[in-house]
Amino acid sequence: MAITFVVANQKGGIGKTTTATTLAGILNKKGKTLLIDADPQCNSTATFEAKIEDQATLYDVMVDAERLPLEDAVQKMPNGDIVASDPLLVKAEKMLDGDVEGLYRLKDAVDELDGYKYIVIDTAPSLNVILYNCLIAANEVIIPVTADAYSMQGLRQLCDTIKAVQRRQNPGLKIAGLLLVKFAGRSNLEKQVQAELEQIASEMGTKMFKTYIRECVKTKEAQTKKKLLPDYAPNCTTMQDYEAFSKELIK
Repeated sequence: MAITFVVANQKGGIGKTTTATTLAGILNKKGKTLLIDADPQCNSTATFEAKIEDQATLYDVMVDAERLPLEDAVQKMPNGDIVASDPLLVKAEKMLDGDVEGLYRLKDAVDELDGYKYIVIDTAPSLNVILYNCLIAANEVIIPVTADAYSMQGLRQLCDTIKAVQRRQNPGLKIAGLLLVKFAGRSNLEKQVQAELEQIASEMGTKMFKTYIRECVKTKEAQTKKKLLPDYAPNCTTMQDYEAFSKELIK
């Protein structure tokens, strides 16, 4: 059975996709890894240059009345294996909302999948039925955060959502930790916010990862060229930090 990580935070622009795609690339070198793009914006799908048209996507897995196997939606790309997202996932949210069975569509699909050591799920910046599906299907949640005043907004709401899933649908779900991304650590504000985030992590019953992710221009270059950071710039500072983070995550 694969270990499934969900990368989640309802704040946009927080580095979820970079974290999810880079982690998937790193883990794929340690064991066969599948990336699932559960964000209707399809950024991870674009990074992998995966197809949406004339190809089964996560949307089909979530809404198909015959329960399309997740395996049928896997695309084997040069960057690695991916289940592509689809803008139609917005429609799936409405179709599954209020359907108790609909909360378990992704878990059922993941449970039937064989051959992977790790699964990484990229999520949308929202709290909705698709996120519930991801949390119910997962073993651990990684929460990327930035050291700014807005970063803490909504963290407690996300924590409440995770705790509700732990109580009712997935008691084995664990918050792996808060991952500080786009971090320089030079300003007093960053240091102050960092201390506050550590306090919030403690209140959430989790931790701040010891590894902080620095930002460098190679990250944006890789996104533009639709390359994974491990392939495009394996020696850049951001990549070094993600390597250290991955070791901390799965040690």
